[in-house]
Amino acid sequence: MVDTTPLTRAVDHFADRLRAAPQSRLQRSAAAEALALARELALRAQRIEDPSGEPREMPDAGMFAVADQITVAVHDLALVLKTDAEVEEAVTLVEEAQKRAGV
Repeated sequence: MVDTTPLTRAVDHFADRLRAAPQSRLQRSAAAEALALARELALRAQRIEDPSGEPREMPDAGMFAVADQITVAVHDLALVLKTDAEVEEAVTLVEEAQKRAGV
């Protein structure tokens, strides 16, 4: 089993920053970046679990829900990752999204 602790820590940090961000920051870019990340993480998990299945897009639940959405998506992904390289790639996605979000 692969250690996904770095991934969950990265997402927990991003989620905490989103929860603490002012509404104006969420409206500018942070919420959109977080939703895009949640959708990408969910898509990756779905492709690993069922490569031939039709992917489902995570819905936009609003800017105040994106922290929870990235948390759920990463925990789903963490359950199916098989290699340290996959974990590192996901951590990079999270870190880059957080930088773009500006939180």
